[in-house]
Amino acid sequence: MNVLIKAATIIDQDSKFHQKQCDIRIENGKITELGKQLKNEANLKELNLPNLHVSTGWFDTAVSFGEPGYEERETLDNGLKVAAKSGFTTIALNPNTHPVIDNKSAVKFLKNAANNTLVDLHPIANLTQGGVGKDLAELYDMTQVGAIAFGDYNHPIDNANLLKIALQYCQNFNGLALSFPQNSSISNHGLANEGAQSTVLGLKGNPALAEELQVCRDLFLLEYTRGKLHIPTITTAKSVKLIAEAKKKGLDVSCSVSAHHLCLTDQELEGFNTNVKVNPPLRGKSDLLALKKGVVNGTIDMVVSDHVPIDIEHKKVAFELAMAGTLGLESFFGAVNQILPLDVLIPAITSHPRKRFGLKPCKIALGEVANLTLFNPSDTYIFTEKHLHSTSKNAAFLGKQLTGNVYGVINNNKLHLN
Repeated sequence: MNVLIKAATIIDQDSKFHQKQCDIRIENGKITELGKQLKNEANLKELNLPNLHVSTGWFDTAVSFGEPGYEERETLDNGLKVAAKSGFTTIALNPNTHPVIDNKSAVKFLKNAANNTLVDLHPIANLTQGGVGKDLAELYDMTQVGAIAFGDYNHPIDNANLLKIALQYCQNFNGLALSFPQNSSISNHGLANEGAQSTVLGLKGNPALAEELQVCRDLFLLEYTRGKLHIPTITTAKSVKLIAEAKKKGLDVSCSVSAHHLCLTDQELEGFNTNVKVNPPLRGKSDLLALKKGVVNGTIDMVVSDHVPIDIEHKKVAFELAMAGTLGLESFFGAVNQILPLDVLIPAITSHPRKRFGLKPCKIALGEVANLTLFNPSDTYIFTEKHLHSTSKNAAFLGKQLTGNVYGVINNNKLHLN
């Protein structure tokens, strides 16, 4: 793959070209020259696009598809194409499949299915056998064949001793354990954030306390074991504070927040729109502001799409019966780009997650393999179904004004342009 990118503004804080406009020559998938007004003597394909910005390839650490088992929601093949169209060159895939990803063969299946694709796929395997929270899965064996972390997606580990053992065991091979921040007995199948809005709508509440109790417990376990913990998709101001305090103590903890929890509040539930029924639930305005502040000051390490395709039979039903989850890939950049400066957002979807999940860093520098995302941060539009490329159509941001779109991605000696 040979291409000459013209007049691109580089967003890469580890590059000497950060915030500078230059041309990038790529030959056979590697960056061979960077500079002003490079000549195209070899007649390479030129990319000269309005307000073109380039960063290292984006990495989303919370993506769900469907295959194996739920191909009607999304296949691996189409899901990876959606990721590329959305600007991501790397994804970590959640284990909410059937069968679940709790053994070497299941991890190998995912790795083989994504072999030789533009988008790199890294499985997050189940922490427990069957994903039911009773016995640890084959963690070390799954690491050997490509699993980069372990967690039971959106299922809390109720047994504190089990998580304690997992944190201790993972230290033998530098493994990363994930713990979904929700106390089952307090959340008790709540449908919405417990507060004024849930009361007005008559929806069973899932209080912030359910998350905060679990975060507090998990941080105590982490302090005891001195392990390595990632807390995905936090949603409350208190959670941000607890994690900030844990980091000050020197605990090896990281966390993420989803685009919809950064941008939307529980006021979206007006009208019982099932596309905004998510788990954890959308919270209030004060939580949203605290989450944004947490990303800016570095307490929250990464921002994710929490992309969950749900077929129409499980979404276009009564609110209390609908499955939780929203599409997140296609709307991700246009949503988060409106509320976070690029110098904050780009590290949260590039260098920070790559370092935390043990992936090789990417650089925009001479001789480096080209792993790049090309985007325009200023284009404003209304997000509609024409912007959806997923098989399922359950998008929380439908009808919203977004700012910023993706031109394309380069990775693995391949180029995709939208």
